[in-house]
Amino acid sequence: MDPNSFYAQVGGRETFQTIVDVFYEQVAADEQFRAMYPEQDLEPAKRRLLMFLEQYWGGPRRYQAERGHPRLRMRHLPFQVDAAARDTWLRYMRKAVQAAELSPMHEAELWDYLERAAHSMVNS
Repeated sequence: MDPNSFYAQVGGRETFQTIVDVFYEQVAADEQFRAMYPEQDLEPAKRRLLMFLEQYWGGPRRYQAERGHPRLRMRHLPFQVDAAARDTWLRYMRKAVQAAELSPMHEAELWDYLERAAHSMVNS
């Protein structure tokens, strides 16, 4: 792992685990939004998000090894992602990112990516 990567600079796995855990705590508590996650157990979704974020930001490349290219838009096509879903996702992710207590520079960089990604997933 590159010690100069964003992943290393923000604290590695522990930081991204915090983000994923706080995000999915909110998903689990929101019955309407939770319906977008068809698996009974959120653990597989949590694991996929963690692997994706780690790889994207310079950490272990487990996502690629296990699932191939991320193809985010394609993987989300089976789900109706409208503006309301995007906004809910962003609201929950904002709280999750804040829980990681990143430096303002790192938080801004991460948030810029997450916001752009969320907008690109809207398909209805």
